[in-house]
Amino acid sequence: MTRFAGLSALLSQTVDVGTLERVTAVRDAVWGVPLIVLLVGTGVYLTLLLRGLQFRKLWHALYLAFFKRSEEGAEGDISHFQALMTALAATVGTGNIVGVATAISAGGPGALFWMWVTGLVGMATKYSEAVLGVRFRETDARGEKSGGPMYYLENGIRWGRLGRILAISFALFATLAAFGIGNGVQSNSVAEAVSNVTGLSRLTLGLATAFLVSIVILGGVKSIGRFTGVFVPAMIFLYVGAAGLILVLNFERVPDAFRLVFEHAFSGKAAAGGAVGYTISQAIRSGVSRGVFSNESGLGTGAIAAAAAQTREPVRQALISMTQTFIDTLVVCTFTGIAILSTGAWEMGLDGASMTQQAFSTGLPGQWGHNLVALCLSFFAFSTILGWSYYGERNLQYLVGSRAIIPYRLLFVAVTAVAAVVELDIVWLISDVMNGLMALPNLIGLLLLSGLVFRETRSYFSRY
Repeated sequence: MTRFAGLSALLSQTVDVGTLERVTAVRDAVWGVPLIVLLVGTGVYLTLLLRGLQFRKLWHALYLAFFKRSEEGAEGDISHFQALMTALAATVGTGNIVGVATAISAGGPGALFWMWVTGLVGMATKYSEAVLGVRFRETDARGEKSGGPMYYLENGIRWGRLGRILAISFALFATLAAFGIGNGVQSNSVAEAVSNVTGLSRLTLGLATAFLVSIVILGGVKSIGRFTGVFVPAMIFLYVGAAGLILVLNFERVPDAFRLVFEHAFSGKAAAGGAVGYTISQAIRSGVSRGVFSNESGLGTGAIAAAAAQTREPVRQALISMTQTFIDTLVVCTFTGIAILSTGAWEMGLDGASMTQQAFSTGLPGQWGHNLVALCLSFFAFSTILGWSYYGERNLQYLVGSRAIIPYRLLFVAVTAVAAVVELDIVWLISDVMNGLMALPNLIGLLLLSGLVFRETRSYFSRY
């Protein structure tokens, strides 16, 4: 314990206020208006190109995801359902609890509307990523399928060395992000949430989390797929069920909550009588940025999980993959947001997890709402660690080969333990930067390869 405390103190001394301010400036520059416009604009462009496929084929996609069996004899390492759950494991996380509350705190109830918009157009982006992920996937030296932006950028873009440069850039940023937003901050969130409820030390919780993570990830993608195929649906059902109970118990206030969302999305709210004022621009900026962080549409990560699925048809798996954005943003985030608004928690001056915990404590009978949010937060964070462990592994393998896989997994487990007891402000900021830098090469690739996505889609639906 003393060594971990010493490490925490060392990191706190090393990262001074000036450094935090400089990294914050870089983060704000990366996640500025140009990137936000590029993310949403790419989604809108792909939606128009595919003629609103995410709306026309949503029910068919949900049928394929939850009722259709995987294709027998098809190449791949995990079933299409396990691939979907692995992607959901990485995205259904703290953003669904903390991110929604942060968006409402910064942009008012209208931010939830712009999260919906981001999710709806993001489904087309997620679909396109998965089409290309399966279309350009390769078989590695161990006989497993590897795919994702790093492969479709290099092999799909034929403009000199542009594709290779974009692919290496994406893989490098994604590998670094895996240790930050995909591991360190998640382990820290688990330790904080459970420690507040149980009183156990962060060191104990960090070691326990690392042990559980090692059991799952050391077995590779098949082990991750089997675990997430059971764990992720259960944790989503628990959280959405609890949030749904809040809406039932407060049903008379639910219509007003939706009214607030639409009114504030287009009119904002002036500050008066000590109330917080929100503008339309704040609602848009907060909703879009938090929506992207939650569902990761445009970051390219979902294509990595899709590439491991047992399928012969890129489009079929892509239809399944786009339901991940629907579930993450249009379902889970909506339940969180409406629970916050219908209970009045958004007007209590709280932010982040505290706002969501207040909503659950107010909306549910007894005193267990607060602890339930802490439990779900730890579950969501744990699942994110599992999903991102696979993403980081595949990107590092692309950069240096299969020999790095076992050392990577061991290092990933070690970081999980250490991160539980150190200060992570700088890690949050750097991770945000890495996520933004991941999105840039991926979005460029999606725009350049959009014609191929259209042709693959047209070919599939002409045959089926």
